Amino acid sequence: FKAKVAELEKKGDLFVLFSGSKNEKGESWCPDCVVAYPVVQDCLTKVDDDANFLYVEVGDRSFWKDPNCVFRTAKETQLKSVPTLMKWGTPQRLQEEQCADKNLVSMLLEE
Repeated sequence: FKAKVAELEKKGDLFVLFSGSKNEKGESWCPDCVVAYPVVQDCLTKVDDDANFLYVEVGDRSFWKDPNCVFRTAKETQLKSVPTLMKWGTPQRLQEEQCADKNLVSMLLEE
């Protein structure tokens, strides 16, 4: 994850969507993530070509719920909920149902 971030952030703005991991059927355990993903994907079609997007699965439900989960504790992420869409290296982020709001997602991606 950190290596990919380091590579992509050199190429322009980096947006990261953190989501509950998917099962063998391709379904996330996180219902808000399921709703948010197509909204974020649609908004990404309107983003500048120099922007980068990284989709990160935070693990299964039990891994994510652990208070010591690396995505919760790392100073770069400090996640409180999933889904979380963030502009990497800034405090700008959307959480949970905000990620399913097309207007909010578009504003974050366009800043």
